[in-house]
Amino acid sequence: MGGIGKTTLADAVFHRHSSKFEVCCFLANVRENSEQTNGLHQLRNKLVGEILKEKDVNIDTPSIPPHIQVRLGRPKALIVLDDVNARKQLEYLVGDDDRFCQGSRIIITARDKGLLEQKVDPAKIFSVEGLGSDEALELFHSHAFGNKSPTTDHPKLSREVVDYIKGIPLALKVMGSSFRRCKSKQEWEVQWKKVKQFPNEEIDQVLRISYDGLGKNEKEIFLDIACFHKGCERNDVERMLDSCDFFAEAGINELVDRSLISISYSWTSWEDKLEARIEMHDLVQEMGRAIAREQRSRLFMAKDVYQVLTNYEGDGHVQAISTDLYEIQRLHSALEHANFEKMYQLRFLCVESLLTSSIVSLDLPNSLRFLKLRGYPLKSLPSKFSAQNLVVLDMSSYKVGPQLWNEDQSLVNLKRIRLCCDYLTEVPNLSRCLNIECINLGGCERLVEIPSYFQHLGKLTYLKLEDCRNLKNLPEMPCNLEVLLLFDTAIEELPSSVWSHEKISHLDIRNCGHLKSLPSNSCKLKLSNSFSVEGCKSLCEMWELPRNTTVLELSGTTIKELRNTSIESVVGLTAIKLINCKSLVSFPTNIWKLKSLESLDLSGCSKFQHFPEISEAMKHLEFLNLSGTLVKEVPPSIGNLVALQKLNLANTKIKSLPASIKQASQLSRLCLNDCNSLEYLPELPPLLQCLKANRCTSLKTVSSSSTALAQGWEKYIFYQGLYEKHRFSNCPELDENARSNIMGDAQLRIMRMATASSKFKDDKIEQPSYDSESYGSYDDFVEESLCKRSFVAITCCGNEIPKWFRHKSEGCSIKIELPRDWFSTDFLGFALSLAVKFGLAQIGCKYNFKTSNGESHEVSHDLGNMLRSREYSHGVFVWWYNNVFEEVVKGAESRTAVNVDFTAMDFCDPKLNLVEKCGICLLYGKDAEMIKQRAL
Repeated sequence: MGGIGKTTLADAVFHRHSSKFEVCCFLANVRENSEQTNGLHQLRNKLVGEILKEKDVNIDTPSIPPHIQVRLGRPKALIVLDDVNARKQLEYLVGDDDRFCQGSRIIITARDKGLLEQKVDPAKIFSVEGLGSDEALELFHSHAFGNKSPTTDHPKLSREVVDYIKGIPLALKVMGSSFRRCKSKQEWEVQWKKVKQFPNEEIDQVLRISYDGLGKNEKEIFLDIACFHKGCERNDVERMLDSCDFFAEAGINELVDRSLISISYSWTSWEDKLEARIEMHDLVQEMGRAIAREQRSRLFMAKDVYQVLTNYEGDGHVQAISTDLYEIQRLHSALEHANFEKMYQLRFLCVESLLTSSIVSLDLPNSLRFLKLRGYPLKSLPSKFSAQNLVVLDMSSYKVGPQLWNEDQSLVNLKRIRLCCDYLTEVPNLSRCLNIECINLGGCERLVEIPSYFQHLGKLTYLKLEDCRNLKNLPEMPCNLEVLLLFDTAIEELPSSVWSHEKISHLDIRNCGHLKSLPSNSCKLKLSNSFSVEGCKSLCEMWELPRNTTVLELSGTTIKELRNTSIESVVGLTAIKLINCKSLVSFPTNIWKLKSLESLDLSGCSKFQHFPEISEAMKHLEFLNLSGTLVKEVPPSIGNLVALQKLNLANTKIKSLPASIKQASQLSRLCLNDCNSLEYLPELPPLLQCLKANRCTSLKTVSSSSTALAQGWEKYIFYQGLYEKHRFSNCPELDENARSNIMGDAQLRIMRMATASSKFKDDKIEQPSYDSESYGSYDDFVEESLCKRSFVAITCCGNEIPKWFRHKSEGCSIKIELPRDWFSTDFLGFALSLAVKFGLAQIGCKYNFKTSNGESHEVSHDLGNMLRSREYSHGVFVWWYNNVFEEVVKGAESRTAVNVDFTAMDFCDPKLNLVEKCGICLLYGKDAEMIKQRAL
């Protein structure tokens, strides 16, 4: 049943384990969304988009194309399908068991166990039970009293209420909230009597008590949300409700307080904002919709709308309608005429699929406040319709022309208009809409001009012209404009009023490929955060920048230089992005005056050669990316980047790093992949966790960092969840001394890590969160987040197990006899080593312990694809992994021998084991101390 906690449990499992998978997707409300037009199609597109990490996926065929199917099978995925009610949904969304990568997990919630049994092994189906008595009481109290404990007058009554609800979490929350305002025992008893008046104990009736306690404003808002707005963004819902003269913000807050709705928050990366959505449990929604049907106040089912439209007497009770005419036509019969005119209380009308219906005429009542028409098949609104009460108009059409309404009409109440009309070449007359606040013309590709009277719309704060690809010019802008969105337009020049405008806080001119220059007075803009001209490929010059800018995005432009004068006035800059600026040749020397700078990205600037001397200490710069540039040397002043944590020099022309790199004491990640001119690496900072030096084909010399490692030993004691990963694969010129230094340092790193980690054996390790700057790829992130405890992994060219490994063997298996006292209080685990043929390898390790009485105990662990490489070549892999420590030490006193089997499975040939040699070394605290002292 609904309300028992299936979605809550699925959500908890999803968030707890999502870090263990490469990609994750939570499809909420599958049943409800599938019922929408093309709903199942859109759900599958969303799922495929999340798995492939692509935003606008549109697969319109019944089956997924083979080339996309292959891509879906690559990443290990965690997928949740919430509230499934039909086998078709399962077949369409997840298909056969082999659609996704081995190791993927799919969680399905449904009310019908029989449905799941058609697709899932019954042994893997979990039936969610109600809460136990004590848990239910605790949940009820948390909502009835907040953070307060119940008084002595309440325990008996509380127990009676909880027993009545019988452990259903949602009902406990809602009922608890309904008792919150009962201050005295007498008020509690009155409220309890109301509950007991419903003899059938249906949850719907329990929930309706909360509805009955609402004020008129809150009741209307609740019914609107239950019928139309569940899952919608809060800001959008509030605007719709406000257009109907409701007090939306206060009403929604009241509904949240009474647990009739909740607000979910998610970060939308493409809009870079936190999005709040209104959620409502199915039981609550069903109750609200039942009330609306009884009142005939809101119509949301196709059959009800059909009955009203074919009843020519009209219905004076109807306040709001949301319908899909295609659905009506599919279920009933074609409608040529849709007459809403006699519904004289109708304030909200949303009609979908007008384009695919048989409608040839439409009559609308003058009472409408909110009108949304998708696929409108006519050139104008009905001639008899008076739009004077209209507050919001939202239309998409391929026929609508500039004469959308009669010229003599005055839309004095219109505040928001959205016209997404492919063939619209001219904006309808809005000159008399003096209360207009928002105009959205995004997607009107044939629109060629904006009327000059726009500058006189004094209340206009939001103007969206995105994807108006034929729009070349703008008039002067109104004085109160705050948001101007011009993404992907053909604008060649912006009016002076834009640049001198002090109220504009958000200006989007990305991908304006014809924009050639910015005026000198652009510094007057007071943008709230970032200033981006990304993708403005004709922009070759930058003068002054908006002074409030914190993030400067110039990627994809053709600018040749940043001027000193344009930089020095923007003192609050925290990030500069110049990715793929192919013409950039120089950088301002006064960049180091920006003391708040945290991130600098010049990756892909293929003509940039000279990185300036770092003349001053930078206390906040954490990220520097010069990958793909022509930079030949890193300045010796790199030590002035005292806060630097991530440095990317991949695919540059550098021959060496300066010795001063050691002074960058906070450096934790260094990428040198594909630096084919790199010959020498000096001693590196002691806290460097991740080093990538793959495919450095000229690299010969690598200095030992043993002294720095030993000196920085103590700093590791206070750090949880440590890991280190250093890679030197496909570096064929490494000399014997370099390989010896790398593997000698590996011993120090492992001993240091094992010692530090031993102090946190009982602590919970917090999982890392993914961000593209911290991790070179999502695969790297998954490898690290899969490790619940510490690890060290070192790869290097060669085919010999390091000398410090006491036990070595040819092949993929090694057996050792364990000393009598092998397990002691300072035992730190096993270090392991493989000589392998690099490639796309899945690494596994299995310990088989033998006891004195002949018993066996097996411990396995999987290291994922830590040995992946673009080319096949021989190499040595050394690692220490603390995730199996607890399993290894269980019953250790009785164990006398261990056999360790290794696998390095080739993805192209799973039967091929790439392991050629292996080794194992027992680690002890006393040895760690000796090795440290030897290095000092």
